Formats: sequence, structure tokens, C-alpha cells
Amino acid sequence: MLDAASYTPRLKALYRDKIRAALKQEFGYRNDMQIPKLEKIVLNMGVGEAVKDTKKVKNAAEELSLIAGQKAVITHARKSIASFRVREDMPLGVKVTLRGDRMYEFLDRLITIALPRVRDFRGVKGTSFDGRGNYAMGLKEHIVFPEIDFDKVDEVLGMDIIICTTARTDAEAKALLKHFNMPFTS
Repeated sequence: MLDAASYTPRLKALYRDKIRAALKQEFGYRNDMQIPKLEKIVLNMGVGEAVKDTKKVKNAAEELSLIAGQKAVITHARKSIASFRVREDMPLGVKVTLRGDRMYEFLDRLITIALPRVRDFRGVKGTSFDGRGNYAMGLKEHIVFPEIDFDKVDEVLGMDIIICTTARTDAEAKALLKHFNMPFTS
């Protein structure tokens, strides 16, 4: 039986054993602290229907918590916007920030299980970097994750996934994610 203290996520071990050495050789880093690594993964779901029914935000929070393996935080509107029927402090979405072992576990499930289940999947855009080494992508359906029971879902929601790295450039971040087998199209 595995005990929690000795367990290391598969991608974390891969990074420690192989990816760091490959990146150090590829970019010629002199110091190990220069080698880019994953910092955090932020998951976000905007629930537009929450204006009419606040229960939808609670359902989205429960589903995002199942996907992430950690409790989701409900986000609220900062100010009122009359044309959207939004009031200040109205719940509008949910988010989760993953770090450490949970981050590596989520990335592993995203790459090996969830992305291949996306309909007509040909890969993720290789240009969705922000210039500072962070990668953002969106999913139209959160039901591609195996933790979500398709029969119990009221409404299919989209979600944003932002992968933050310590890389200084987009090329370094893309190389890091490619070593994790992220399926880039270009």
C-alpha cells in the first residue's frame, strides 16, 4: 500500500529526473535555478447563467472542486453593470489555484485523459503564450474530465486553464510544456 509521504506524482518525477537536464542542455543554463518550472495552474469557470439562478454557481463550484481535487472559490462581481443585470458582490464564477503535487496530478490528467476526449481534437494552440512564459487555454466542455458524472450534469460549462511557469520567454515555456507532452499543433 502506498503511503502519502512517499508518493510522488508521475510528471513531477519526470521533471526532476529528465526534463530539467534536457532544458539545461537545450538552453545552456549555467545555474539550476534558471531552469524553468511549473509555478501554478489556475482553473476558472465563468457562469453567465448565475445572473438568473445563483444555484448554478454552487453546482459549478462542486464540479470544479471534483476536477481539481481541492475546494473551489466562488468569485463575485466587483461592481454593478445594469445592462448585464449584474449587482455588486453577485456570485458570477468559480476558480481554483493548484500548486505542488495537485498541480502535477491535474496536468497529467489534462494531457493524458481530458484533452484526448475533446471532440475533434487536433492539439492545442502553440501561440497562446502571454510573452512572459505563461500559457492559457480554454475548454468548451468541462465534462471531458473523468471525475464529472455526465448524467448528473445540468449544464455543460466551459473553463479556462492558465499554466504559470517561471520561464522568462515563451520559447522556454513552450519547450517545458513540450517535454511534459503537451499536444501543440504548431
